[in-house]
Amino acid sequence: MKVLMLNGSSRAKGNTYTALHAVGEQLEKEGIQYEIVQIGADPVRDCIGCGRCNENGCIFTDDAVNAFIAKAKEADGFVFGTPVYYAHPSGRILSFLDRVFYSSSSLFRFRPGASVTVARRGGMTASFDCLNKYFGISQMPVAGSTYWNMVHGAMPGEAAMDEEGLQTMRNLARNLAWMMKCFAAGKENGIPLPETETGNRTNFIR
Repeated sequence: MKVLMLNGSSRAKGNTYTALHAVGEQLEKEGIQYEIVQIGADPVRDCIGCGRCNENGCIFTDDAVNAFIAKAKEADGFVFGTPVYYAHPSGRILSFLDRVFYSSSSLFRFRPGASVTVARRGGMTASFDCLNKYFGISQMPVAGSTYWNMVHGAMPGEAAMDEEGLQTMRNLARNLAWMMKCFAAGKENGIPLPETETGNRTNFIR
């Protein structure tokens, strides 16, 4: 089994990476592989609602969105990590995930996910709630921990000094691994996925 992570920071080895790496190290102890995908500092298009998504994902091919979608097809769980800017996730991870989920949300259905936020001081719960919205609308079970999934740090390396934050990351990894193993056991024992009712789609203005 494998967890695919997304680092929404433009810094490859900053505090968001430290938090995700702590999750990954514990996942390995639980027998779960992991990979961290770095969005990086290259430009990321936002979704323009063109409706031209295809089997490969988004119509735009000049960034890493479709490569991430290809990796997501083989993953069993997900962790999205972001630094906090003005009390919200990084703009690049929101643009990235908007296109990932708008074009390929079915890939994530019934696969557990978790979000991780990193900041010097505030805005973490708002950012945490924002990323969790992708899970809720995509029928994804959400893994929690012993505190909200947050690590504090401003300058690179400071996240490693947040002992409770890193403890929270390790417990998140344990809980995520447990969920994945439970789902795998259910599948092996013939427990079907829930039936999804569709057809009713209404607007506030008719």
